[in-house]
Amino acid sequence: MLRKMFIVSLILAPALAVAAAPGGRRVDSFKKADADGNGMLSRAEVEKSLPKLARQFDVIDANRDGNLTPEEIRAWSRARRGHRRETAGAKFQEYFKRADADGDGALSRAEAGQGMPRIARKFDAIDANRDGKVTQDEMRAWFQARRAARERRS
Repeated sequence: MLRKMFIVSLILAPALAVAAAPGGRRVDSFKKADADGNGMLSRAEVEKSLPKLARQFDVIDANRDGNLTPEEIRAWSRARRGHRRETAGAKFQEYFKRADADGDGALSRAEAGQGMPRIARKFDAIDANRDGKVTQDEMRAWFQARRAARERRS
C-alpha cells in the first residue's frame, strides 16, 4: 500500500507543481473564488468555491486577518511541497534500498521486478547508460525529464 502511494506521489508531484505555478490553474481558481474582486479570499469565499482549501484556512491565514492572499497561499503551498519532497525522498530511499537485494546501489531488472514493479515496466527508459542496472540518479533524471516534458505541454 505504501509503495503504491509513493509511486502515485512521484507521478502526481509534477502535476501539482504545475497547478501551483504562477499563471497556473490555481491563479484562475483564486480569481474565480474572489467574488468581490478585492484580491483576497474571505473564509466564506473559500468555503463556497474551494472546499478542500477551506479545511486549511486557519493554517494558511498567516497574519490571522480572516482573509487569504495569493502570497499566503503560495507560501503555504511551498511549505507543503517542501515537506512532501522530504517525505517522498525518504520513502524513495527506503523503497530503493529494500528493492536493492544485493546492496550494490543499483537495481537489476530482476530486483526492480521484485521490489518496484512499476519501475520495472519502465526499466529500459530509465536505464540511461544501458548497463542493465538502474541507479537512483537515473531514476531522478528520468522523473525530472518527464516533469519538464509535462510542464512544456501545459
